[in-house]
Amino acid sequence: MMKTYEVVIGLETHIQLNTETKIFCACKADSWGAEPNTNICPVCSGLPGVLPVLNAEAVEKGALLAAVMHAEINPRSFFDRKNYFYPDLPKGYQITQFDEPIGKGGYMDLLRPDGSTRHVRIHKLHLEEDAGKTKIDHGLRLVDFNRCGVPLVEMVTEPDLRSGEEAAQYLTQLRALLRWVGVSEADMEKGHLRCDANVSVREMGSQVLNTKTEIKNVNSIDAVRQAIQEESKRQIEVMEAGGRIESYTLDWDANTGTLKKMRSKETEADYRYFREPDLLPVVLSEEKIAAVLSNLPELPFEREQRFESAYGLSAYDAEILTNERGLSDYFEKAVLLYQGDPKTVSNWMMNDLSRLMNDLGKSAAQLTLTPEYLVEILRLLDDGKINAPTAKALLRKVEESGKTPTAIVAEEGLGLMDDTDALRDQIKAVLAESPSEVASFRAGKESLVGWFLGQVMRRTGGKADPKRAREILLSLLKGE
Repeated sequence: MMKTYEVVIGLETHIQLNTETKIFCACKADSWGAEPNTNICPVCSGLPGVLPVLNAEAVEKGALLAAVMHAEINPRSFFDRKNYFYPDLPKGYQITQFDEPIGKGGYMDLLRPDGSTRHVRIHKLHLEEDAGKTKIDHGLRLVDFNRCGVPLVEMVTEPDLRSGEEAAQYLTQLRALLRWVGVSEADMEKGHLRCDANVSVREMGSQVLNTKTEIKNVNSIDAVRQAIQEESKRQIEVMEAGGRIESYTLDWDANTGTLKKMRSKETEADYRYFREPDLLPVVLSEEKIAAVLSNLPELPFEREQRFESAYGLSAYDAEILTNERGLSDYFEKAVLLYQGDPKTVSNWMMNDLSRLMNDLGKSAAQLTLTPEYLVEILRLLDDGKINAPTAKALLRKVEESGKTPTAIVAEEGLGLMDDTDALRDQIKAVLAESPSEVASFRAGKESLVGWFLGQVMRRTGGKADPKRAREILLSLLKGE
């Protein structure tokens, strides 16, 4: 009987906290695009005789992330030295947290496409400093220390994921969550969110954790998915052939879609951890932890459920509107201002407003078209002062000009005809110009009413109220 295999995956994510400065010095935390080795100082470049000073904001954001991941915030944590030698680590060690990190335990419930949930446990969540970057140029290894000392949270899952697709879903959900609570920009292209994947395979039904390999240098969610798929396929082929999986660190080449061996995988003992002697323990009082938790916003899944119950939205609408916090906040503000059917606001945001944002490459928070302006447009429509095509056109006009919808309607003469007699005269003119179509309608081809309505709208420059125009059309066509 053919054997079946199960892939076992744990992820190590490095999350760059969006603080103003680095974790142990006053250099800018974000130096994306800066010239190499221009955003450094004696502290982060590891010069002799300097001392680290802990960034309180990094601690607070680390604690907030721990709370978001349902981890216990450790009231007393420590920094340690992780000793290894690599060109991008000028001190010869990394300041990190080992056995007493800022967060203990935790989990994230992964929402899978089939509606089920994968419970992903967090093994470790700790603060640390980032290392620099290296690159090969014309056969030379060049080092850029700008990233040294950037504050990170390293978060390690238990081996609870079972496919490259689940790993991708986990990262997608984590990225959205990080942005939602405002602790990281989570831009993988810029290295704000980096991921290493630990992969092993075993026969289906086995509870044994076999030898794992570690995949590095995966710089996108698609790359994580693809690299895991390739490595799991390779391991299964080795096991089918009676071979043995060796514990290696593997390098992912996105250009070729292949993995190559970098080095044998290190163990914790290789790093010779010991307490960082230049930093005091991190002590968080109950009051401080309470202050951190006071900044914890309503989380996406909670808001999604509330949108369904409070506003009567479908599960689909609620999910879309809570994908991004700025969009969610925009919707809720608009609903509260509108005081009408929340579904109306949802429809406009998910269709026309979403299309406008995509065209302009803007988020909801970046729009000139504020919730107040959107609601003003909806009220003009509800009050019969403009029609739906004009309302849609107003979205872009307001965004481009910054003027109020009411002002644009007045300036450009976009309001609907409010003179019924004048509208009736325009409709009579259309009918007089179309005797054969009138005869066809009266002979039973009632579908022509749409064609007549189009002619009326064209004749009035789109200023006719379609509902009122239709009523008058039908009355005249039927000789009433």
